[in-house]
Amino acid sequence: MKRLSCLLVLALVISLSLGANAAKIIELTYWTHTDDNRTVIENRYIAEFEKMHPNVKVKRVVNEASKMGDLLLTAFSANNAPDIFNLQIELEYGYMMQNRVAPVNYSAIGYKNAEALKAEYLKGAFDAVTMDGKIYGLPLELTNWCIYINKKIFRSAGLDPEKDYPKTWEQMADISDKLVIRNGDIIVRRGFDFRYPYYLVSLLPMVEQLGGKLVSDDGKTAIVNDQAWLKVLKFMKEWGPHGRNLGSPTYPAPRKIWNKDNNDMAMCLSGFYQQGRLRIDNPAFFESNEWMVIPFPVFKDAVKDVACSYYGHYLMVNAQAPKERQEMAWKLIAFMLSHPMEYLEKVNIIQPRQDMLQSREFKSLPYMDVFMSDMDRAHSVFLHDNGYQFERYIKEAVEAVMLSKTTEQQALNTLRERIQEVLDSDF
Repeated sequence: MKRLSCLLVLALVISLSLGANAAKIIELTYWTHTDDNRTVIENRYIAEFEKMHPNVKVKRVVNEASKMGDLLLTAFSANNAPDIFNLQIELEYGYMMQNRVAPVNYSAIGYKNAEALKAEYLKGAFDAVTMDGKIYGLPLELTNWCIYINKKIFRSAGLDPEKDYPKTWEQMADISDKLVIRNGDIIVRRGFDFRYPYYLVSLLPMVEQLGGKLVSDDGKTAIVNDQAWLKVLKFMKEWGPHGRNLGSPTYPAPRKIWNKDNNDMAMCLSGFYQQGRLRIDNPAFFESNEWMVIPFPVFKDAVKDVACSYYGHYLMVNAQAPKERQEMAWKLIAFMLSHPMEYLEKVNIIQPRQDMLQSREFKSLPYMDVFMSDMDRAHSVFLHDNGYQFERYIKEAVEAVMLSKTTEQQALNTLRERIQEVLDSDF
């Protein structure tokens, strides 16, 4: 009987021990945007991390980049957001300002403090994610966009890509007019088209070239310099189907079809990462020397030389997650980001670490000089805790003039009213 009692006690101890171990399993969910090259290496990093931490299980969820903002907003509203996520900083900024994301756990990522972390990165790399002296994200990439050109399409229209590439937006429209092929009113080959969802990154700099701003410096007034805005809206209207019919938001995203080299897209606006995707999507075109990269154009009468804004995708941690999960999330992020050269070589994304930026390998990459030169002409994307909402309003204004018969002035008035209403509610 005594022996039986001992066995029962032992079984109970083992059961409790197994239960305790089971309770220590940490499940992390990581949301990120589609990138097949990055998926390959990050799945490997996650598998390695799980071996290092047998009690951790990571679920990596991939979403279309254009849908991530809405999906994450819905998830946070339902208190069901992932432990780790990345978005463009102009969309992440609001979560930071609303205290929905956790500050970096410096000890978890192997640093003494914020200053030690910043010392290893490009100056200003953390400005966009710093609030009250705390850093709220680690950069998966720092990105700016330039113009990719298919040389063959230029030559097919009698143009020399090395000499005739567009330096101004006026030239961009005229050259696109020579490159475009239509079947009736339907465009079957575009010379160039815009990245329509990302107006803060690429359209706002066009306004700034003409001296305009979205919000005044004191943050109280919407729309600075009406004439600059009206000129850009007129340019977009003339670009669209009711003008010169050069492109439209209704067509497939240019950067997604440019790689295919199917004679349907001569130029697209994209980041250095496009080269990594091109290498996978179309290795023959990648190796062909039939493409090139040029700087972001300016208007002929620009008052400022402003290139396409640069932005970051920062990996952030959900502040609603338990502290134990938050700590492990930061450890996973630090482990993935400890491979900057592989991210650069396999995915062509730039993590702004000083050691990599100064390396010979980095400086010798194709057209890196064009991207870095444009970075010097640019500034960080416009940031505001209502930036996601502002971008939607700009989208509505642009599409109103491009796809309907709304006048530029009507679209601008509506844009101003909507943004001003938001600004007034902040004060």
